[in-house]
Amino acid sequence: MSAVHGPTVGRRRLRSALRAAREAAGLTQEQVAAEMEWSLSKIIRIEAGAVGVSPIDTRALLKLYGVTAQPRVDELVTLSRSTRARRWWSSFAGALPASYMAYIGLEAETSSVLCYTPTKLPGLFQTEAYAEKASRRDRTGTDEQSRVEVRLTRQREVLGKDDPPHITAVIDEAVVRRIASDPRTKREQLERLVSLSGEPNITIQVLPFTVGVDAFPNPFAILQFPDPADDDVMFVESGLADDVVDQPELVGPYRDEFERLRELALSPADTRDMIKKIVGELD
Repeated sequence: MSAVHGPTVGRRRLRSALRAAREAAGLTQEQVAAEMEWSLSKIIRIEAGAVGVSPIDTRALLKLYGVTAQPRVDELVTLSRSTRARRWWSSFAGALPASYMAYIGLEAETSSVLCYTPTKLPGLFQTEAYAEKASRRDRTGTDEQSRVEVRLTRQREVLGKDDPPHITAVIDEAVVRRIASDPRTKREQLERLVSLSGEPNITIQVLPFTVGVDAFPNPFAILQFPDPADDDVMFVESGLADDVVDQPELVGPYRDEFERLRELALSPADTRDMIKKIVGELD
C-alpha cells in the first residue's frame, strides 16, 4: 500500500491532530468557535471527522493553537488537501447511509480486513445475482440499485488493485448452505467462493454447525491500516442501524472475539472442501 493517505484516513488523522492541538493549547470548542467566528457545530463536526477542513482553515486553527513548527504545519495542511479529494463513492452521497459511505472510504485505504458474517456473505465476495437478492432484503430504505452498484464497484476497486488488502472472513455455515433458492445463483456464488479462497490475499473459514450456538450475533468488520499510527476501525451491522467505531477500547474486544471465532472455524482447506462438496451436491 502507498504511504500517501487517502481522503478518509487523512480526514481521520487530521481531526485527531487538530483536537489534540486544541486540548494542548487549553482551549475549549466554544472558545475556538468564538475566536474563529465560526458556529460551534462547525468545530464539533471537524473534530468528529464529519466534514473536511480547508488548508486555509487548517493554518488558521494551527496558528490559534500555537503550532508553529513548519514541518508539522506542512504535514497537516497536506492532509487537509487530501481530505478534499473526490473519490468514486462521492457520487453516491445521499443515496447511501453516511456510516456505510464512511466504511467504503476506510476500506479503500486498508491493508487488512477481518470480518465475521453470521447472516450473509461479505459484500466483497458477492456475485451480482446474490447482491441483488441481498439488497432486496435490505431494510434501511436506501436505493437498491445504488447498493448493488456500489458493492460491485467496491469489489473492482478493492480486490482489483495492484496491492489489495488481506481479507480474512469467518462465515457461518448457515450462510454457505442457504446461498439462494435457485440453483443457478447458488452454484455461481459457491464457485466464486471457491475461486476467491485460492487467492493469496483471501482467507475464508466456515464456522460449522458443530460449534453450537456459541457465536457472536452481529456481523462486523475490523479494518487495519499500514501505518501503525492509525488505529483499527470497526464497522458493526445491526437490524436497525450500522455504525463505524474507532475507539480502541471498543474495537479491542471485537478483535479478540474474531480470533476466538476463527479458532472455532474450519481451516481454510477444510472450508474449501466443504464448499466444493456443496457444489457437487447440486449436480
